[in-house]
Amino acid sequence: MKANRPQVERALGKPADTRLFLFHGPDEAGSRALVRRLGEAMGPDAERVDLKGSELKDDPARLADEVASISMFGGSRWILVEQAGDESLPAVEALLEAAAAGNPVAIVAGALKPASKLLKLALAAPNAVAFGSYLPDSGEADKLVLALARDHGLVVRGDVAHRIADACGGNRAVIDQELIKYALYLDASVEAPKPLEHDTVDAVGSGADEGDVSKLINAVIDGDAAALEVEIARLRAEGRAGIGVTRPLIGRLTLLARMRADIEQGKSGGGAMTSPGRPMFWRDEKTMAPQARRWRSPLLAKAISRLVEAERQVMSPGGPGDVAADAELFAICRQAARLR
Repeated sequence: MKANRPQVERALGKPADTRLFLFHGPDEAGSRALVRRLGEAMGPDAERVDLKGSELKDDPARLADEVASISMFGGSRWILVEQAGDESLPAVEALLEAAAAGNPVAIVAGALKPASKLLKLALAAPNAVAFGSYLPDSGEADKLVLALARDHGLVVRGDVAHRIADACGGNRAVIDQELIKYALYLDASVEAPKPLEHDTVDAVGSGADEGDVSKLINAVIDGDAAALEVEIARLRAEGRAGIGVTRPLIGRLTLLARMRADIEQGKSGGGAMTSPGRPMFWRDEKTMAPQARRWRSPLLAKAISRLVEAERQVMSPGGPGDVAADAELFAICRQAARLR
C-alpha cells in the first residue's frame, strides 16, 4: 500500500506486521534513514541479511527462502535489498504470495517511474508498505533541521535552522552530518542540550557557496578529468580541500536533483531552472540545464550519498583524510564522462 509519513512511521514501529517495505524516490538519504529506523526497531541483536537486486534476478526464490529462514544466532532477522528495480519483481511476487514469513524485507530502490512494475506491486499489496522520499522544499527542510537537531541535543531557532537547511541543500544526510559536528563542538547531548547559534555555525560550518570552486564542480559534473586534476591542485595550493570542496559540490548536485525531478514531471530544463524558490542567473541556466538533462535521478542520489560518505571518512580520526574526497571526485567525474 502507499503510505504517508505517519503511516510508515507506525509500520516501522511494528515491523513484524509488514512483509515488505519499499523505500523509493530520488532522496536516497531519506530512504536510508528509514532503513536505519527499521534496524533500530528490530533491535541491536537482530541479524541483517544484505542482498542486491541482481542476486534476486538470478535466483527469484532466494528472497522468500531468506525470509522464512531462522537466524543462525537464534534472534530476530531482517533482509535489506539494495540497487533493486523491476528485475527483482518475480522474487518480490514470491515473497508476497508466500504462505508465511517471519522476517521483514526492506528494498531501497531509488527513483522509480510510475510505470514501474515493482512499485505497482507494492502499492497494491496489503502486506507491503511503499514510501517515496523526495528532497524537501524550503519549509520542510527547516522543519527537518529542527527535528534532527533535537535528536543531537541541539536547541535551534528558526533562522539558524533555515541557514543550515539552505547551506546543506535540504539533503537529510548532509544536514545530519553537520548537526553531529555542531553537537560535538558544543558537547551537546539529549541529556544536556545546548543552543546552536549563528556564531557556532560561523566557526564550525563548512559553507556551501560555490565561489571559486565552480570550475571544479563543473569539471566533475561534466566529466572533464583533466580540468578536475588542475582544479584540485589549484585549490589545494590555496588551502581548500576535502569538505571545503565536497560540500559545494553536494549543494550543486542537490539542486540538480530537484531540477531533474521537475524535468521527469514534464518541465523543460529552463522551466526547472525557474521553479518557485529556485532563482537562477542566465549563466547558471546555460550550464546547469544540460547537466540536469544528462544526469538521471538515481545517479544524482548515488553521487550525493558517496560524497556524504567521503566526508565522514575525511572527518574520521585516523581515516584517509582528503584523499577520500579526491577519490570520490574522480569517481563521479568518470561516471559523468559516460553520460556525455
